[in-house]
Amino acid sequence: MSTATTPAPRPAPARALTVSRTTATAARVLRQLGHDPRTIAMMVLIPCVMLFLLRYVFDGDPRTFDAIGASLLGIFPLITMFLVTSIATLRERTSGTLERLLALPLGKGDLIAGYALAFGTLATVQSALATALALWALGLDVTGSPWLLLLVALLDALLGTALGLFVSAFAASEFQAVQFMPAVIFPQLLLCGLFTPRDTMHPVLEAISDVLPMSYAVDGMNEVLHHTDLTTDFVRDVLIVAGSALLVLALGAATLRRRTT
Repeated sequence: MSTATTPAPRPAPARALTVSRTTATAARVLRQLGHDPRTIAMMVLIPCVMLFLLRYVFDGDPRTFDAIGASLLGIFPLITMFLVTSIATLRERTSGTLERLLALPLGKGDLIAGYALAFGTLATVQSALATALALWALGLDVTGSPWLLLLVALLDALLGTALGLFVSAFAASEFQAVQFMPAVIFPQLLLCGLFTPRDTMHPVLEAISDVLPMSYAVDGMNEVLHHTDLTTDFVRDVLIVAGSALLVLALGAATLRRRTT
């Protein structure tokens, strides 16, 4: 006796990225964040608080703050956005929200782009506040344009958002998402040139730092700190940071899972 076999279901076809679905996703995420003022406060205010504390840690020697303040203006938003984005995205998956959303006419690209747009909006506010605080309230002395400083700070925050979206696919709990920070952020922090110039490191470490996006974020900030004109190195650094963010977002869309197993 032959038994009929049920054919395996075909995978859903890939859906093209659309502006309407992306903006709808971003609007939904922003509405949800609007009901969580503590998360918004953490994303927007924590970098400002850290810069404020740093300024008065070096109150006796303001030149030290001038030397590292610009670099940290890019690093603090990156770290904050990485942490908040990875936890918020993981919470969406563990609660079943992602599975329900992906059952709709919504592609992974729409979802990732929508999240990036929503968190990028908050990153813009965060970067603007931190830059304004550093320049006009804390007296950070930079040679270049404040707008270029804001541009790098914003790109750094967007890079943190992209990294957070990407690593959330590999975490099974919020605790695991936090554990990715030592693996993803701390090596970049140590090798980015904040503590010592990268060209004075061991050749192996220097080679590793050359492929880490945070290195170019710090280099871009230092270009604004020391140069009045728009330099070729600054353009290179900005393009690398922006390209890294786009690449990580694409990887995030490719690795996004409906649920946590």
